[in-house]
Amino acid sequence: MILGDPSVRCTDALPLRDAGPGCVTLIDASARANLVIRCGAVAVVTATPIETLHCTQIVTKDIHGVFTHLVKAFRPRGHDSLAYSAIHPSAQIDPTASIGSGTRIDSGVTVGPGVVIGCNCHLMPGVVVMEHSRLGDDCTIFPNVVIYEHTRIADRVRVHAGSILGGHGFGYRQVHGRHVPTAQLGYVDIEADVEIGANVTIDRGTYGVTRIGEGTKIDNLVMIAHNCHIGRHNLICSQVGIAGSCQTGDYVVLAGQVGLADHVTLGDHAVVGAQAGVMENLAGDQTYLGSPATSQRDQMQIMAVQRRLPELRREVKTLRRELGNLRQPATDSSESAEASELGDSGPVASEMPSGGDETASGLGGERRSNADAVDTEEDSREQPRCLPFRRPAA
Repeated sequence: MILGDPSVRCTDALPLRDAGPGCVTLIDASARANLVIRCGAVAVVTATPIETLHCTQIVTKDIHGVFTHLVKAFRPRGHDSLAYSAIHPSAQIDPTASIGSGTRIDSGVTVGPGVVIGCNCHLMPGVVVMEHSRLGDDCTIFPNVVIYEHTRIADRVRVHAGSILGGHGFGYRQVHGRHVPTAQLGYVDIEADVEIGANVTIDRGTYGVTRIGEGTKIDNLVMIAHNCHIGRHNLICSQVGIAGSCQTGDYVVLAGQVGLADHVTLGDHAVVGAQAGVMENLAGDQTYLGSPATSQRDQMQIMAVQRRLPELRREVKTLRRELGNLRQPATDSSESAEASELGDSGPVASEMPSGGDETASGLGGERRSNADAVDTEEDSREQPRCLPFRRPAA
């Protein structure tokens, strides 16, 4: 339904943040109507009529579907629908290759022997398809993609620019102190409705298959090593690295920069947060965070404790200071007791005759020994307060 002038002239179709005067835009909430007025758009796609807007309104339940058609009208994509099927003269097609009807092959494409390409596919400039690979129907292969030998690609697969499917895995063994590559005799199997982003690398299996499950979407700059089995309808975000022989269940989500160690298995519906490091098998239907990855509950407790570390450090320093203050009076009392003991024993020594200098000296040494013992052991405080008196010889 259109409210307002249906013949209004639009110059572009842009989202609300980018729209300007003369544009058609869309909003998903009536509270944002003031932003439409502020940007000067002449038309808006909306789910419900908005009384405060005086521009033309396109009212529809599928606002994104309608807006997609409008954007394509202003910025058409040649690869969205093949206007014609043709093979560019510069393309190199082996005579044994089979090309389906309605398929378009652009300049500089190389198709090796025994390759089978289905109907209504589009191979853009610079694509290389090596021997005995198979592509299903309605596939779109963007520029400079390399598809190694024996790779299997099912229907409606899109592979974006610069990706490499079926490269040799990173496998070596040591022979006489040198790294010797292991066998790389497997292949890559991409199931239907998979989309692979730009500059993705998926290595072939050592002997068997590296499989990407149906409907899985892979972002740019993802690395998937040999022998991995990725489940159906996974979402794998940018810069994820998956080591060899890993397996994921269905509907798994790996956020940006997640790393999986080799031979790890993830259960169905597992969600792994950004930059997490997965070192062991994880059960499904849970969210995992951190490195090493643990459940969201455990990780939130760890984070809460880490945030309190500066406060806990200050508390420990305060407790140490208070404990030191409590020990100080006890030390002072001990020193006073020692002084008192020495003071009580003084008159006994002073009453000795003058002829007993050597004996007095010996008694003084004994008193010093008792004082040292008091410093190190509390039991020494129980020593007698009066020293034995020995009359000097005549």
